[in-house]
Amino acid sequence: MVDMTPEQMAAIHRACFTTPRPWSASEIAGLLDSRHCFACFAENSFLLGRAVAGEAELLTIAVSPDSQGRGIGAALIDLFLGAARQAQCEQAFLEVAANNPAAIHLYLKKGFTQTGQRPDYYLLPDGNRVAALNFTCTL
Repeated sequence: MVDMTPEQMAAIHRACFTTPRPWSASEIAGLLDSRHCFACFAENSFLLGRAVAGEAELLTIAVSPDSQGRGIGAALIDLFLGAARQAQCEQAFLEVAANNPAAIHLYLKKGFTQTGQRPDYYLLPDGNRVAALNFTCTL
């Protein structure tokens, strides 16, 4: 298992995201300080999750651009679902920008189904807006 500092995680997050905006090292450290949050790591990649009250939330997943397309995201989702089951969660959920087809495909492949949508939720760098899609998975 690879381990990373919040600074390393923030650098990867910055390389992966403009929408939603990338998280800072202090934001990531704050999440990791919560007793309900956990991290899963893989080569140049990470996932942050939260498990509370029987539900697991996938907060973010970031696979370094030079590591994408090699199954690392799928492996991280498997780690997340395993951690959620270990925490005795019955349901997992997440939110993803509608303009992220690679992530949507991955979530569907891993057993998530779309359960909702928040229109015009994310602000794009060009000033336009894109919907947030809500997905859930029964564990």
